Amino acid sequence: MLNPAPSRPYDIVLFGATGFTGKLVAEYLAVNAPGDMRWAIAGRSQKKLEAVRTELATLRGVNPRTSALPILLADGRDQASLDELVPQARVIATTVGPFGHYGRKLAATCAGLGTHYCDITGEVPFVRDSIDQNHAKAIATRARIVHCCGFDSIPSDLGVHLLWDHAKRSGGSLSWAKGFAGEMSGTASGGTAATMLALVSDAAADPSVRRLLGNPHALDPKLPRPLTRDPFEADPRGVAFDRDIARWTAPFVMSGINTRIVRRSNALLHYGEPFRYREVMSFPKGPRGLAAAAVVSAGVAGFVLGATIAPTRALLARFVLPKAGEGPSREARERGHFTFRFVAEGTGEGGKSLRMTATVKGTRDPGYGETAKMLGESALCLAQDASKLGDKFGVLTPATAMGRTLVDRLRAAGMTFDVA
Repeated sequence: MLNPAPSRPYDIVLFGATGFTGKLVAEYLAVNAPGDMRWAIAGRSQKKLEAVRTELATLRGVNPRTSALPILLADGRDQASLDELVPQARVIATTVGPFGHYGRKLAATCAGLGTHYCDITGEVPFVRDSIDQNHAKAIATRARIVHCCGFDSIPSDLGVHLLWDHAKRSGGSLSWAKGFAGEMSGTASGGTAATMLALVSDAAADPSVRRLLGNPHALDPKLPRPLTRDPFEADPRGVAFDRDIARWTAPFVMSGINTRIVRRSNALLHYGEPFRYREVMSFPKGPRGLAAAAVVSAGVAGFVLGATIAPTRALLARFVLPKAGEGPSREARERGHFTFRFVAEGTGEGGKSLRMTATVKGTRDPGYGETAKMLGESALCLAQDASKLGDKFGVLTPATAMGRTLVDRLRAAGMTFDVA
């Protein structure tokens, strides 16, 4: 029998609060959660969680009650501990990755017990498995299981959703959209590095994982059979000049998850028939932009190749990439920023052609400062805005679960979402 959500002890439980990104999300909630919000932090170590709570209590502007913030113990690999944790929360927000290794049981338990869930994964195989295992179950229990609520993939997903919403207001739909990851400043943490290496390692060892990663519609409700190949939606390789934005472009390392999330949103919301999406990194026109695009393109290709080979992967992990628990300093996070640009075409009322643009911006390190904000606001949205979200349940995307309601929250939190 389900534990009815209103009677649960906590509105939000943050799982993984002792990790690098988890601490940042805890800080965000400590400062920004409403004073009457019932929330707790959870993880494997009582001692580490107590240290996080002590640090939170020293933050400027924090709720004084944070010094007594509840602590819950659980392990993502221990089903019994998850069975005890999950029924206590209306929403579980988690940062514990690689999610393919540590997140499957938690997502499944939330789906089974009617607990809303959000995470910051960027792992296509994990999300595909969650769709297959949890979607129908979550619909039955009225749970919203929302993956990719960080820099993977909120800017892309909500940016395209904003374009669709704009088109709908004139009675229209979208035919295609392009996303361009532009000016950006940020660094990687050890958790991100571990996730990337684990994903590449799994792909190198398992042909089915490689096939899934190569499928542009890997996260659609049902995998297409046979797999269709549309050049517009093929994962970009190399440098190109895009006339729609008049910029040089190169492959974007996160497009492999972002494009699949956007296409799942379209499959569930029907942006247009047909609708196509692609995503790249963009650089200014001219020789310097071309040179920068070439360097990035070569760097992405080199990293993927090196990570595919076991000995090179081990060297990258040992000598090049940051270690677990490491990440950018507070000063570096506050200097960070990102800009996403979008271009789309569609059809309006009476068959009139529509041309639209959108911009999404963040003012802190995208993978950490802004990701903490995005996951924090996603958890708050799921906990507080149920009356605005409608009867949408299952394994969802940020756009399909929260859409414009989350856009409004993130705007209020300092992010930019513009459309014209």
